[in-house]
Amino acid sequence: MTLECKNVWEHISGYLDKQLDPKLLTDIEKHLENCEVCSAILDSTRNILVLTADNRIYELPVGYSERLHARLEKAIRETAESRSDST
Repeated sequence: MTLECKNVWEHISGYLDKQLDPKLLTDIEKHLENCEVCSAILDSTRNILVLTADNRIYELPVGYSERLHARLEKAIRETAESRSDST
C-alpha cells in the first residue's frame, strides 16, 4: 500500500514510539525513503522531543509564533480544500 503524506503524519508519534503494526511500519519506512518532506517532519519531531525532554529554557525567535500559526492555518485550509475537491 502506498501512503500519502497526511497518513504518515498521523502516525509519526506511533512510529517514534514503535507502537505500529509491522505492516504499517513497513509502509511508513518505504514512504520515508522517498519523501523528503515527511523525513524532515520526522527529524523535526524527534528534535522537538529531545528539546522538550531537556530542562533548559529556549526563547523563540522573534515572529516565530506568528509564522507558525500562519503555516498551520494554511495547511488546515489546504487540507480542507483538497478534501472538498475529492468529493
